[in-house]
Amino acid sequence: MLTYLRIFAVNHQKISSLHINNMCCCKRRASLKRSKLFVPFGRNYSSLPGLIGNDIKSLHSVINPPIAKIRNIGIMAHIDAGKTTTTERILYYSGYTRSLGDVDDGDTVTDFMAQERERGITIQSAAVTFDWKGYRINLIDTPGHVDFTLEVERCLRVLDGAVAVFDASAGVEAQTLTVWRQADKHKVPRICFLNKMDKTGASFNYAVESIREKLKAKPLLLQLPIGEAKTFKGVVDVVADLDDEFADLVLGEFSENFDLVPAEKLQTAIHRVTVAQMAVPVLCGSALKNKGVQPLLDAITMYLPSPEERNYEFLQWYKGDLCALAFKVLHDKQRGPVVFMRIYSGVLKPQLAVHNINGNCTERISRLLLPFADQHIEIPSLTAGNIALTVGLKQTATGDTIVSSKSSALAAAHQAKWEGEKKHKQNRDAERLLLAGVEIPEPVFFCTIEPPSVAKQPDLDHALKCLQREDPSLKVRLDPDSGQTILCGMGELHIEIIHDRIKREYGLETYLGPLQVAYRETILNSVRATDTLDRTFGDKRHLVTVELEARPTEKPSVMPVIEYGEAVSGDLLKAFQEAIENGIHSACLQGPLLGSPIQDVAITLHSMVIHPGTSTTMVSACVSRCVQKALKKADKQVLEPLMNLEVTVAGDYLSPVLADLAQRRGNIQEIQTRQDNKVVIGFVPLAELMGYSTVLRTLTSGSATFALELSTYEAMSPQDQRILLTRRSGSS
Repeated sequence: MLTYLRIFAVNHQKISSLHINNMCCCKRRASLKRSKLFVPFGRNYSSLPGLIGNDIKSLHSVINPPIAKIRNIGIMAHIDAGKTTTTERILYYSGYTRSLGDVDDGDTVTDFMAQERERGITIQSAAVTFDWKGYRINLIDTPGHVDFTLEVERCLRVLDGAVAVFDASAGVEAQTLTVWRQADKHKVPRICFLNKMDKTGASFNYAVESIREKLKAKPLLLQLPIGEAKTFKGVVDVVADLDDEFADLVLGEFSENFDLVPAEKLQTAIHRVTVAQMAVPVLCGSALKNKGVQPLLDAITMYLPSPEERNYEFLQWYKGDLCALAFKVLHDKQRGPVVFMRIYSGVLKPQLAVHNINGNCTERISRLLLPFADQHIEIPSLTAGNIALTVGLKQTATGDTIVSSKSSALAAAHQAKWEGEKKHKQNRDAERLLLAGVEIPEPVFFCTIEPPSVAKQPDLDHALKCLQREDPSLKVRLDPDSGQTILCGMGELHIEIIHDRIKREYGLETYLGPLQVAYRETILNSVRATDTLDRTFGDKRHLVTVELEARPTEKPSVMPVIEYGEAVSGDLLKAFQEAIENGIHSACLQGPLLGSPIQDVAITLHSMVIHPGTSTTMVSACVSRCVQKALKKADKQVLEPLMNLEVTVAGDYLSPVLADLAQRRGNIQEIQTRQDNKVVIGFVPLAELMGYSTVLRTLTSGSATFALELSTYEAMSPQDQRILLTRRSGSS
């Protein structure tokens, strides 16, 4: 058995040179800081890890714990920081696995997809339920690769707390910033775990400073490492001053002897500071070497909030009735669609009929399950605060809000509206509740996908439909000219994984066309256009005349901004507004230059004359044709996706990397020093990064790494636009 090294008596002289975090300045706390308070709190880890009573624990023992004992947490980080290994060690020490899974061996619990085990990365978020010292922990292991950012986003939406895992030799990396911003957006309290303290180049102080400087967070050091890199042996517990309430307690009641401060008072203070997001507790260790994992589990239960400590304003509108959010859908060959749900209020049971607000439909839950990665345990009911798997919901998709009935949804909406009127403001929370979900990023790559034969096209359509319900960032469309199916995704790896899954899971050998960049188009000036559509079908005449204006918007807007002139009557809008806006949206799907979507455009309808009896379909068609005519008349501009690029490279290879980026139209912002490496940060057009990983590997003998993230869409230079259009027209 591994002997876990813990030191609780700390000599003040030895660590006086170490920086101990001070959270705010005030005179009474200055004396506390001068006193160098290090309050030890002991733990007992004498039992054999992984085994309780010589057997694996029963999940049924914690089906419905008190809500105060529930922790819904996520593990998030940059790729290769050790998230999945940390999860495996957590499962081992909590008693749910007998042996330690290893990413390199491909036998981890949470990475259960074949592609994950082959590549050693986490693609889908696996949910695992376990207990630790009487607490129920619902843990989500999220991907760190930028192509799967949506997986992180959809999970943070339903979590109450998160563990940010860092590579102690690298500190804050590119994707760390992305997931941290996502957690900020959802106001998720966090604790930090500096992993890989045994790795060559590991530096506790460097990692802590990078958290302070790059994430603009206040690190609250709860541990210090004993040694670093090859000399790393374990961790020692420390604590600095916390907040005014804790300072008053220590300087008042326990000023004579800090050792008498009760551990509960200390833990309560750290919990209070963490939940208020005044600071982030920092722990350290090495998951691979089984150091620091059990204290991390303790920190999760002691410092991260329970569901009842999170402020969800919409819960008051449901008054204890069922309210849940579907945050993930998986397709199981035996069970069909399996929906992951976070229960905010009420109770879920098998055979329960529920109402889907977004889909405006009622469905029945046939079975209720607890998730254990790719194993699921059937249960009779589940209460608020928990994360469950449901079977039987055929229509539910990611981001749908689930309630007990349609009348319950209407009552909640009425209550929300009444609350908003009482406060003399429009209550936007009501809209967010009823349309709760995840913002789906626009894809940046696309390619054609073809079945092995025409007879297999329905099978391919079915596979893509299932995969889209699981992964809303995957878009599928038909090319109106060629009739081919177009696959749109977040990156090369994303599309490669989808292609692989279609082969493995649906038995289809599909063919992918060359990968292409998803450009956008816009206009540079204001233009007017008029169009008339006159058709007679049978004895019915359909006649529409439209006059409208297209102009560039002042602010970026993916969807067209639609406005109406004074001459357009309210009665006309009442009858035809939906048809008008459908026509505008369909016209903006394909621009005149490349057939790419139009953005940053405002359309103003100045006049419309409609013959009595004209169908809404004809109105849409006329508006669409008129918008296309206006767009063709305007000066046009191609917009290309611009990527944030971060390359980590040894100093010896910096020059060839910079020279290569210059040839790729790269714009270098800064070059940082990270330990013995250089970090190149800049912007590069996505079109110039095709196959970049292979080139970088060759340039640096496989030693460099890089991370990409979409920054914005930027106008191409006239010369680059001309080259692109010439290449697309096939004349070069």
